[in-house]
Amino acid sequence: PDEEWPEVEKAEKLARGAALKWASGVFYRPEKLEGLGHYRNRETQRNSSIQSRLKSTVQSYLEGVSTGLEQLRSAVQEVQSVCQDMGAARWALLDCADRFQDLQQMRALKAEHVQLASVVQVLPQLFSVHEVFSHTLQLLRDDILSQLHLRGLSSAQATVLSYFSCLQELNESLAKQLWGIVSSSLQLVREDPVLFVTAIRIIEREEKIDDTLLLDATFLPPGRPKGWRQKFYHVLQETITAAHFNAIRMDAEGPGLARHLAALQRDIVSELRVVKDLMVQCVPAHYNILSVCTATYHRALSSHLQDILREDLDKQALFLLLEWVLRAYPSPEVMGHPDLLPEVDVSSLGPLISPELVDQTERKYVEKVKASVLEWMQRTLEVEFKEWFREEEPEMDHQGFFQSALPVIVVQMLSENIQVASLITDSLQQKVYNMALEELEAFLGRLREVLVQCGKEHQKDRTVPKHYVSYLLAMLNNNLALSSSIPSLHPNAACREVPASLRAALDKMQKKACQLLLEELLLDLQPFYVQLPSRKWLSGSQLVNSMCEVIDKYTKDFSHVRKPAFTLLLMESELLVASQYLRALMQKKMVCKSKEERGQFCDRLLQDATQLRELFCSLGLDRSQQSLEAVFALRELICLKDPALLSLEVLGFITKYPDASDEHISTLLDLRGDISKDVRHVVLEMMAQNPQPLPEGYRPIFSTILVPAPELPFCLRKAKCA
Repeated sequence: PDEEWPEVEKAEKLARGAALKWASGVFYRPEKLEGLGHYRNRETQRNSSIQSRLKSTVQSYLEGVSTGLEQLRSAVQEVQSVCQDMGAARWALLDCADRFQDLQQMRALKAEHVQLASVVQVLPQLFSVHEVFSHTLQLLRDDILSQLHLRGLSSAQATVLSYFSCLQELNESLAKQLWGIVSSSLQLVREDPVLFVTAIRIIEREEKIDDTLLLDATFLPPGRPKGWRQKFYHVLQETITAAHFNAIRMDAEGPGLARHLAALQRDIVSELRVVKDLMVQCVPAHYNILSVCTATYHRALSSHLQDILREDLDKQALFLLLEWVLRAYPSPEVMGHPDLLPEVDVSSLGPLISPELVDQTERKYVEKVKASVLEWMQRTLEVEFKEWFREEEPEMDHQGFFQSALPVIVVQMLSENIQVASLITDSLQQKVYNMALEELEAFLGRLREVLVQCGKEHQKDRTVPKHYVSYLLAMLNNNLALSSSIPSLHPNAACREVPASLRAALDKMQKKACQLLLEELLLDLQPFYVQLPSRKWLSGSQLVNSMCEVIDKYTKDFSHVRKPAFTLLLMESELLVASQYLRALMQKKMVCKSKEERGQFCDRLLQDATQLRELFCSLGLDRSQQSLEAVFALRELICLKDPALLSLEVLGFITKYPDASDEHISTLLDLRGDISKDVRHVVLEMMAQNPQPLPEGYRPIFSTILVPAPELPFCLRKAKCA
């Protein structure tokens, strides 16, 4: 190893010499030997650090060498791949050399194609030989006939015509070919416009000959004037009509009609674009070919739509037609397409269908919508009253008010139909709006009839429906919801007045529901009213206490109805309680027999009226709105001690309650038990002399009370029959 690495041996000797020199300098005195261990540890650590750095350096060098080897291997692989690709390319080139011979066939085909193209350029001249020949014969015939006519040799014309008899067949054959070309004009201008242009030139040449002969006006050969330009227009129009509008059988229902209209829209725009971009360049400007084609499409489409409208269409089909005619047709999707502007002016074509037919179609649509709305409303009504017979109460809103889905369903259905109609025209929207209000009014009438029928069934068995009162209250809330939602149906936000007839229908509906609720209340109060006036009633207040409990129970139920209806129910309930109380007093069940009993009667009236009045005041009904004041006024009549002052008291009574009749006052006087015939006569005479008119806004109370008829005196003595 020393021979292979002499530098290592030399470096080791130098290192040992340096170490001995350092050690002799440090440890030249004995006391320095005490730190020998310290120096040994320090040198050991430094040696370890140097070895670590050496190892790290060697490791990094080794990693670099490893990376270099990997790159060399990769380079070798890539070189090998390139060599393989070069070999493949060499073989591909050798293979292509054989295929270059196939290009000779392509060169031959190219030469043949050039020859055929030259032939195609000559074809129009070849095809025109027949036409030139026919034209030449025609000129010869016409010239000969003209000369014979000028020389007065008309008798020889038959001979000339027989000689040129084949000319007529040639003329008809040429015309047939021309009209065949014209009928395929939209396709030819895209594929082979030369043939179409040739036909137009022939037509124009014949038109010039016609014009020349007509100007001369001395002689017109047979078959002149031909009028081929007008025939051109006629054939073009018939072709357009037959292609899209003649004898088309389709499904008149919504999907089939929608597909048909979409196809018409696509074809009309596409073909008019061909006319505008291509055909216009193939015909003279005075043909106005774009205007002619546009007018043809317009007239044919108008007639076609009228044929469709004669069928019995459903509402979807009618809506599609109206929307397409009034919205889509003049829009940028059809006649207002950007590719057709500005040459095509749809406003100059007039309406696609007449305003009268539009109005008629709108009315048909409204009738179809009306039938659909009627069916949905009837179904909604059946579902609504089927829910009445459930075991559960109606649902409540977040405020605790009874409600059902009926007003939401009805208003949403009507609103959707009105909004759909707004997509067509304002007039159709107004028609649908008017229909919606009429149907809503009719629906309220049917709803009221069903309520009446349900009320009759409930009277037979008051346990069915179980929650009869709750559903009546829900119906009141539904009526309020309908009333508040009706203005939102109006197309014009600035004018949302509800028609008077519809307001009346809503009022009738509300009154009928209130009436049924009051009838239910009366049925529960009736057993108490039967017991007054009576001697038992005079002796205690239990009767009125029971009445108050029933009234309080019902008013708690009434709290589930919204404020306007709740106030109305409360006022009507108070009027019912007061009128029935007065009615019970006037049934002539009791007459006061003494002054003491009359005083007791007055005290009971005061206690009952006060208790009832305080109950309704606690429920939120002001004293000025109550009819129970009539009971207090009646008490004053009975409590009056001096009968001589009765006329003045009665006058004050009828002034305050002008609907009180003679029979009412007479019956009230009977309750006192101390009124003579003379006093009664004076009182009634005073009433006759002072009739009282009903003031405006007066709530009648006595006019609803019927007084029992008086018993007629019997003139014979009562005895048993013999």
